[in-house]
Amino acid sequence: MLLLPPASTPPGLAPPSGAAPSSLSSPLDDSSNLRRVLDDVGIRRALMRIAHEIAERNEDLEEIYLVGIPNGGVPLARALAENLTQVAEVSAPLGILDTTLYRDDLKLRGERPLLRETEMPSSVDERVVILVEDVVSTGRTIRAAMDALMDFGRPRAVQVVALVDRGHRELPIKIDYVGKNIPTQPGEKVTLRGVEGGLEGPLEVVVQHQPSRAGGEP
Repeated sequence: MLLLPPASTPPGLAPPSGAAPSSLSSPLDDSSNLRRVLDDVGIRRALMRIAHEIAERNEDLEEIYLVGIPNGGVPLARALAENLTQVAEVSAPLGILDTTLYRDDLKLRGERPLLRETEMPSSVDERVVILVEDVVSTGRTIRAAMDALMDFGRPRAVQVVALVDRGHRELPIKIDYVGKNIPTQPGEKVTLRGVEGGLEGPLEVVVQHQPSRAGGEP
């Protein structure tokens, strides 16, 4: 299957330039323990491939309802919505769903939860909801998202997109569409970030070694 970049650049992703994609082995910072595993071009290609897979797997694309999990899942869901419009001429509703209050590991982490945006344009009754996350590890964020989703109706089915699956699953959560599988160690952190800060402009996925912490993604 031939994958082409989208005609229009999805929000949060930079347009391709004439320059060749940067090498994944090139240093990003002065820190020697930080490495890039996906650059902006690789992310866009992965999201276009996933859009094709969604279109092939689901017979009635009018039932699709995309839901981005803050923070990283939101720009990815927007990009997928743009890609689905291009490859299948379908305009899928797009929601944002905060999972913070549904997490089962907040007490273990000893953190005061910071609530994020939730914006669901309509009920999810009888829709095929596609949860979009940037990095999946233990599966606890996806489980929390499924619990939170029930407050907005009863979906006919739930599918999961992960730009990166880094392993270390603690719950039996299946990822239906994966951009890239990246084997990692417990003491590493995988992050989707903007090259220039935030989640705007060109995006990249980096892996950084850090002391391991109990519970939570990733």
